[in-house]
Amino acid sequence: MSSTTFAAAFPHPDWQHFWVGSIGHWLLTRGLHIVLVVIAALIATRIIRWAAAKISQRFDRAHRGDAVVRSETVKHRQAVASVISSVAIAVLYVAMAMDIVNQLGLPLGSLVAPAAVLGAALGFGAQRIVQDLLSGFFIIAEKQYGFGDLVQLSVNGVSTDALGTVEDVTLRVTKMRTSNGEVFTIPNGQIVKSLNLSKDWARAVVDVPVPTSADLTDVNNVLHKVATTAMHDDDLPELLLDEPAVMGVESIEMDSINVRIVARTLPGKQFEVGRRLRALVVAALTHIGIASPAGTTPTTAAVESEPATGDQPHSPVASR
Repeated sequence: MSSTTFAAAFPHPDWQHFWVGSIGHWLLTRGLHIVLVVIAALIATRIIRWAAAKISQRFDRAHRGDAVVRSETVKHRQAVASVISSVAIAVLYVAMAMDIVNQLGLPLGSLVAPAAVLGAALGFGAQRIVQDLLSGFFIIAEKQYGFGDLVQLSVNGVSTDALGTVEDVTLRVTKMRTSNGEVFTIPNGQIVKSLNLSKDWARAVVDVPVPTSADLTDVNNVLHKVATTAMHDDDLPELLLDEPAVMGVESIEMDSINVRIVARTLPGKQFEVGRRLRALVVAALTHIGIASPAGTTPTTAAVESEPATGDQPHSPVASR
């Protein structure tokens, strides 16, 4: 629409003079172009986020229909979809900013020197952001963890680790939820060690304390029966990769002996398997008249490869 046509729609002389003038002409041409570009960028942002959400939901539906737990491929693809959507939105906004600068009549060549000075000044303050982005890139590229993984993260400057389920992974941060329902946001650049408890397979380790007066032969026989029974339990067969193994005496204390059982499980299901195994062990030992020493109960650890203590997420890391 030309400025003359637009002025005809406003019969008042002042408005006609305004729209025919240089300011009105700029608003009807370049100004309108900038508004349309901004609106188009906002609409495109919503479309990108909607598409990413649909892709994630499709992966979730495929996971629920095919397996008890997400496959490594599904978890990685969800993380990649999230990162691609974030990068696409960032590129879109950069292109929009360059177009707006061009419409404002600012030559991009003249902005190179100021941008270099500004970049050098911000570089010192943005080192942590760059570190977060690079760390996030390698987390995604190396498939260290993805959506739905149970991970334990050691954070720089924090004495205790964070243990929880990954809910979101971007190039800058990792969001995870603990067993208490708390969501923590951890910058990727601050993660110094990641322990994935849900990759490929996991292992539940159950330490059973028995009195020193108990007959270890009877205890071992009972635990072997529990291991066999576990493969025919209502809940455990679909979570176990093979029959639990009785490892024998793990440690000796003043008034008790700890006997260990280990079981390979589907990723992320080690805690559930550990709880069920403990219930079966307690019932079996009670049936033959063997009770745990006073003040002790069967304990469980869950790890990927080597045993470690701790059953529940603990010691959350403060959000940054």
